[in-house]
Amino acid sequence: MTNPVTAIPAAPSTEAESHFARRLSLETDCADVHAAMASGDPGFVLLDVRGPHAFARGHLPGALSLPHREMEPARMAVWPAETLFVVYCAGPHCNGADRAALRLARLGRPVKIMIGGVTGWVDEGFALDG
Repeated sequence: MTNPVTAIPAAPSTEAESHFARRLSLETDCADVHAAMASGDPGFVLLDVRGPHAFARGHLPGALSLPHREMEPARMAVWPAETLFVVYCAGPHCNGADRAALRLARLGRPVKIMIGGVTGWVDEGFALDG
């Protein structure tokens, strides 16, 4: 007897490995960002891509405010070309992080999205600054 989970067979292991490795090359999560930021040397620049008012209400510790609309070549030139950026927005209901990641990728910049955004951060029990 099939059900909604088993009606479509799982992908072969090699296909699943490739899929999940690719996802991890594009995304990170709140717990990993928290641990990296706490290390003192995270290896990336954390960008809050919401507007300045939202940033002022509360943002992740160590994050810089850079709305995705302001990500232009001249603005991004303050960081070396190989700098990894981790971007986040309000949460899963917001596509600002996707817009920022697309903009950065089009500028040739390495980028990952922090899935969950501010909502996920707070859900994990982590504090906000601001």
